[in-house]
Amino acid sequence: MARYVMTVDLRRCIGCQTCTAACRHANATPPGVQWRKVLDIESGEYPDVRRSFVPVGCMHCADPPCMHVCPSTATYQRADGLVGIDYDICIGCGYCAVACPYQARYIVHRREYAYGDRPTAQEEARFDPQRMSVAMKCTFCSDRVDLAKEKGLTPGVDPEVTPACVNSCIAGVLAFGDREDPNSNVSQLLAENQFFRMHEELGTDPGMYYIFDKK
Repeated sequence: MARYVMTVDLRRCIGCQTCTAACRHANATPPGVQWRKVLDIESGEYPDVRRSFVPVGCMHCADPPCMHVCPSTATYQRADGLVGIDYDICIGCGYCAVACPYQARYIVHRREYAYGDRPTAQEEARFDPQRMSVAMKCTFCSDRVDLAKEKGLTPGVDPEVTPACVNSCIAGVLAFGDREDPNSNVSQLLAENQFFRMHEELGTDPGMYYIFDKK
């Protein structure tokens, strides 16, 4: 069975935020909600100071704490490892947001607009009332991944079935694919490079791998 994961090459990220913009456009998230964020981190001491950029979001954990605390079973895990939310049965209690070690969940109770008190034409056209007062988060563009079998395409290789953030990355930072396939792009990247995962010590088995050096 496939396990879809994402790799992030920290040696390449320039902090351009193109992935953030692409995600917002593809998923029509409201103002203040960023399913794909890029942290801007300063480290060291003057004059030896370094700036690092770290894309973050839902890690699509193999053992997701958000799912275990959900009282309505709205949060679920697919066979391919992606973690989703059923908006129809989510009660908006926020337990999942508290349980998530990656601060990847959002709950919006009131419509807000990018400019003033009226929606733009795009905001009006793409408003999804199902996402009001319920938990929402990055889906790894699961709707695109689901098209792969229909069209005989490969997620992470064919742009049509690959997450928007990966497609948009101008520096080749992000890659997406099946970790269980030894010939996939992500498997090869992980075999050839050193990597870490955030809060791996918690046992969540997160699905985002951060590459930082050659082996």
